Amino acid sequence: MTTLRTTKPGETVRVTFIGGGGAIKRRIMDMGITKGANVYVRKVAPLGDPVEITVRGYELSLRRADAEIVEVEPVEEKIS
Repeated sequence: MTTLRTTKPGETVRVTFIGGGGAIKRRIMDMGITKGANVYVRKVAPLGDPVEITVRGYELSLRRADAEIVEVEPVEEKIS
């Protein structure tokens, strides 16, 4: 299982599952991090908190605990 927290800076991933429950899950989804959304990890602070990402065209900082409950998969690039 790969999470948004373990994703390296410069990688683009797709959200497959959002864990947690109740208010935490709703808050993450309200920020635009939903199943199927592509997320680009811009930076990670030296101690891992926060994680700066780009999702749906805007930049967002996410706490390490929140990034840990977002499961992701690598985005396969299409060569045309």
